[in-house]
Amino acid sequence: MMVALLQAEGQGQEGNPLLSLIFMMVVLFGIMWLVMLRPQRKRERQRQEMLERLRKNDKVVTVGGIYGTVRWVKGDEVMLLVDESTNAKLHMSRSAVSRILSEEKEEEGELSA
Repeated sequence: MMVALLQAEGQGQEGNPLLSLIFMMVVLFGIMWLVMLRPQRKRERQRQEMLERLRKNDKVVTVGGIYGTVRWVKGDEVMLLVDESTNAKLHMSRSAVSRILSEEKEEEGELSA
């Protein structure tokens, strides 16, 4: 009876549970990286490239929803003309620019052509 009990216990172990736990954590991290982190890095790289392309006379929208035209860009600073009739200008950080509208119009023109 004792021999049968020892044999039954030996058959129940299929491997080290710690190794399988570590393997599952690595697999879950890999899936998380593919689903979340990789696309986020791609979007951030595209945003940085967009901010580097920012030039004078570009029509832009800020993160606050303000529409304007770039008057000058110096380092991390941007001057936007927001109202031509009153010559209202805003001095802000380059990172406050959300989109370049003039580029979007060019892309739409290329797609329809």
